[in-house]
Amino acid sequence: QVQLVESGGGLVQAGGSLRLSCAASGRTFSTYHMGWFRQAPGKEREFLASISWNGGTTDYGDSVKGRFTISRDNAKNTLYLQMSSLKSEDTAVYYCAAGQRWGRRGYTEGYNSWGQGTQVTVSS
Repeated sequence: QVQLVESGGGLVQAGGSLRLSCAASGRTFSTYHMGWFRQAPGKEREFLASISWNGGTTDYGDSVKGRFTISRDNAKNTLYLQMSSLKSEDTAVYYCAAGQRWGRRGYTEGYNSWGQGTQVTVSS
């Protein structure tokens, strides 16, 4: 399995931008599709975005489509999530994940490795 560590979370004003990073250990990063999820208190973990092993295919959840961009750098073993036009409802703990079940990439079951999460708080 690959080990994942998120960074880049913090406090931002509504309308602002933030970029999250997810550093992966191991030499197998490029064999995984990757995803970003988030979880707010009292809510289920929500799919945000996924990216194929080579970055050629991306998918987004409806709540972030047009505002968030997922990307990866396989040479650096790093996944990114560029977030813009942030809203108070984007406040949550954000998780990156690695998986090999491409057909289930929009669901938590499509991933078998998770980071510890990073808090994003958007003030209105």
